[in-house]
Amino acid sequence: MQDVVQRLKKRWFLISLVIVFTIGMVGHKTLAPIPEMKNLRSGIVFVVLYLMALPLSLKALSSGIRRPAGALLSIVMNYGLLPLVALLVSMLIANEQVAKGLLVAAVTPCTLASASVWTRKAGGNDSVSIMVTLLTNLLCFLIAPLWLLFYFGSTEGVEAITMTAMVVKLGTLVVLPMALAQLTRIHRPTAQRSTDHKKYFSIAAQCGILSMVFMGAIKVAPELLKSGADERVMLVVMTVLSVVSVHSSVFWIGLWTGKALKLPREDYIAVGFAGSQKTLMVGLLICMELGVLVIPMVLYHVCQLFVDTLFADHLAEQTKALELASVEKTAEQ
Repeated sequence: MQDVVQRLKKRWFLISLVIVFTIGMVGHKTLAPIPEMKNLRSGIVFVVLYLMALPLSLKALSSGIRRPAGALLSIVMNYGLLPLVALLVSMLIANEQVAKGLLVAAVTPCTLASASVWTRKAGGNDSVSIMVTLLTNLLCFLIAPLWLLFYFGSTEGVEAITMTAMVVKLGTLVVLPMALAQLTRIHRPTAQRSTDHKKYFSIAAQCGILSMVFMGAIKVAPELLKSGADERVMLVVMTVLSVVSVHSSVFWIGLWTGKALKLPREDYIAVGFAGSQKTLMVGLLICMELGVLVIPMVLYHVCQLFVDTLFADHLAEQTKALELASVEKTAEQ
C-alpha cells in the first residue's frame, strides 16, 4: 500500500493534469467566463515564471560558459530544427486544430525544470541544459512570434494578435519575471532560501500550470465535445503520435550531432534533452491568445516526461557501463 501511495505522490502532477482537464471539460458551460479573464491569465503566467526562475543560480552556468558549443547546438535544435520537423509532421495531420497546436508547441522555449533533471539523471552536463533554458526563454519573445508569422501569416485563427503585440506580451510575461527573479537573488539570504527550498517553488509553479491547463480545457471543450467518441479517441492518438515523433526525432538527432561534432559525452547528452523539451506554461499562453487547441501542447509536455524517462534510464546505464570499463582499464594499467 505504501508503495502505491509513494508512486501516486511521485506522479501527482500527471494525475492532477488528468483531473483538472476532465473538470474543465465537464463543467465548461458554467466555468466559461474564467478563461476570458485576461488579467488573471497573465498574472498566473508572470507569477509561475518568476517562481520557476527564482531558484536558478547563474553560478550553475560555469561549465556551460566554458564550453558553449553544447548550449549553442541545443538552441539550434530547439529553435531551429524542431520547428521545421513539426512543420513537416503537421502537413501529415488532417485535423487543422491539432496541426496548429503542434506548431505552437514547437516554437515555445525549453522547459525550466525537467530538462536539467533528466540531463543529470542520464549522466549529462546540467549546466548546459540550465543555460539553454535561460537563453531560450529570454529569446522567446523574438523567436516565437517570427516562427508564428512564418507558419500562419495573417490567416484566420491567428489574426487576433499582431506580431508586435506578441513580442510585447512575451517580453512582459516571460522575460521580465525571469529578470526580476535573478535581480531578487542579489539579496543573498533570499537566493539561499530559494535554492534550498526549490522543491516548494516548483510545486507552487506546477499548481499555476494546472490552473492554465484548467482554463485551456474549458476553452476547447465545446469544439471537442461536438465530435463523436471515436473521433475524440482518434484525435488524442493522432496528437500523441505527432508529438512523440517530433520530440524523439529531435532528441536523437541532437544527441548524434553532438557526438559527431566530438562534444564531451555529458554535453551531447544535454543537447538531446535541452534541444527537444518544451515548456508548458508559455505554450499554453500562446495557444489561448491565438485560440489554438491546447491538447497538443499539454500532450507534448506529458509525453516528453514519459519518453525522456526511458531515454534517461537507457543513457544512465550506458554511462555506468562506460565508467566501469574506464575503472577496469585504469586498474589493468
